[in-house]
Amino acid sequence: MFYEQKLFELCKIFKPAMPPSVVGTGFHYFKRFYLKNSVMDYHPRDILATCVYLAAKVDEFNVSIGSFVANLRGDQEKASGIILNNELLLMQQLGYQLTIHNPYRPIEGFLIDIKTRYSQIGSIDKVRPKIDEFLENYYFTDLCLIYAPSQIALAAIIHAFSQEPGSLDRYVIDVLIPGDESHLGPLVEVIRSIRKTVRDVKRVSKDSIKPLEIKLEKCRNQANNPDSDVYRQKMVESLEAEDERQAMKSARIEEETRRMDAESLGDMQSLDSPGL
Repeated sequence: MFYEQKLFELCKIFKPAMPPSVVGTGFHYFKRFYLKNSVMDYHPRDILATCVYLAAKVDEFNVSIGSFVANLRGDQEKASGIILNNELLLMQQLGYQLTIHNPYRPIEGFLIDIKTRYSQIGSIDKVRPKIDEFLENYYFTDLCLIYAPSQIALAAIIHAFSQEPGSLDRYVIDVLIPGDESHLGPLVEVIRSIRKTVRDVKRVSKDSIKPLEIKLEKCRNQANNPDSDVYRQKMVESLEAEDERQAMKSARIEEETRRMDAESLGDMQSLDSPGL
């Protein structure tokens, strides 16, 4: 939760302003990465920036690595190296399934439908701040891994309208799923579950996380710690191995070129020889 808050803070202060879809995609990547990996192997502060950077690429929010790390505190050159080194790892752990469907488009679709087919509810613009507030708290839950974006979108809209004089109960019953009461009960339970989970979100203070960070530093996998000698040695060995692979590849290409040149020369000489 604490590092999810850090991820959100990064997205909020980012210049140029980051689209909501990038924020949602970054959170989705972050949560999915730690379904398979431990914080002891990969520190969340290293992975969260990589998640946001990859999300920006996937959602076509074009920003260079230099412009990206300019929004980060501390050693920006080091941060750039960490992000680029972790980018392929992140994609591998996500199974290269990088397209994320966020609730934002379904929300706009529902609001257009409400405005068109349930106009008696009045102005919908008044609830947008409430929807945004709901989604900000939604980021700090695992709902994106459990429910469909359309269900989360509907829950956000119903929650926002519940704090206004109007109600969307009749819209759901009479307009959204008319005459299909078999689906009404399960849908109501899903909406209630989503709203309760979002209402129960509690932020974590920096002071409460400090003891856990101290423990984490003691039990980290040093092979993945950019500040450790083990990590540096691993990177040196990786670069040396890559140089060796490139040298072997160049040698094979050179040998193949010589062989083909020799064969071509032999063919030309046979053509020039007088016939018997």
